[in-house]
Amino acid sequence: MSSVVRASTPADQDAITALFRKAGLRPNAEPQQLHWKYWLEREDFPGPRSFVLCEGPEIIAHAGIVPGNCISTRGRRRLMHLIDWAALPGATGAGVALMKHIGQNVDALLAIGGSKDTLRLLPHLGFRGVGEALIHARPLHPLQILRQRSGTAWKRIPRVIRSGIWNWLAPRARSSEMKFARLGANELDSIAGVFPTPAATGDVIERSVAGLRYFLACPIVQVALFSISQSGRPRGYTLLAYTPGQVRLADCWIDSESPEDWQTLINCAVQAARQWPDAAELITWSSDAQHAANLRACGFHVRMHLPVSLRFRIREAGAATAPIRVQMLDNDAAYHFQGRAQLWA
Repeated sequence: MSSVVRASTPADQDAITALFRKAGLRPNAEPQQLHWKYWLEREDFPGPRSFVLCEGPEIIAHAGIVPGNCISTRGRRRLMHLIDWAALPGATGAGVALMKHIGQNVDALLAIGGSKDTLRLLPHLGFRGVGEALIHARPLHPLQILRQRSGTAWKRIPRVIRSGIWNWLAPRARSSEMKFARLGANELDSIAGVFPTPAATGDVIERSVAGLRYFLACPIVQVALFSISQSGRPRGYTLLAYTPGQVRLADCWIDSESPEDWQTLINCAVQAARQWPDAAELITWSSDAQHAANLRACGFHVRMHLPVSLRFRIREAGAATAPIRVQMLDNDAAYHFQGRAQLWA
């Protein structure tokens, strides 16, 4: 029987969730969560965001996408990051076939991290490394670790002690003329002029008012967007996602190359995250040396390394050699969790 790839529809919801269970995948899969991820209309991306591979009426593989555009000093490329990628046990090659079909519609597929099996497979599928993302953690309320079900119970006491020491040693924010304020979904136009821009040292994933408005509607986690301004002029923004026991700095940017300005932005995010009393920690990513240094200067600690790679539709000599700035907003890391705290500090 021949296989057919098509965009999924809400009518496929039960079959897709059944596929996840059979494949051992545990994404956020409540009906309203799937609707937001796959089928809710996006102003910035009108195309489908979920695809299935079928044999007759049966769905044998699925892949969702997080769409994006990579902008650089050399031009603009359409990207997609696969999420909720699974195939039925025994459907050999189905997941790879679906990935290749999706990859034909964009300039490149983006991969950030992945399981050990996935990381071994990616080079054989044509993915090439473009750097790595570091997971950073900063304690907020260390005693909250005792209330979480993350990890073995007897290990929580030393984790609390370590987090308490890190929190005590973390530099305190300096006073600044910059103002930090939360934005509503109807106020996003005010920061449209301070979205990420590429530099000679690296490419960035494009941001837009429509894209941030879509994320603010996320039903999986609570989301808050803040602007930072100076003398009444917007300078940058931070996007925070609140999960059980943890706050995630999903995205941030400021229109400056000054480490002091970036550290002011990060410290403002820390203070905003502290307002969440149940949060044990704040986590975020860096994929360039300067941002990593700024995070360390604000009391963050590196906890894990995630390889970042691209698979180009058309192979270009040297195309995958430029570093690319990625944030948790560029896949599902900003909101994916499995019903409990997943702490890093």
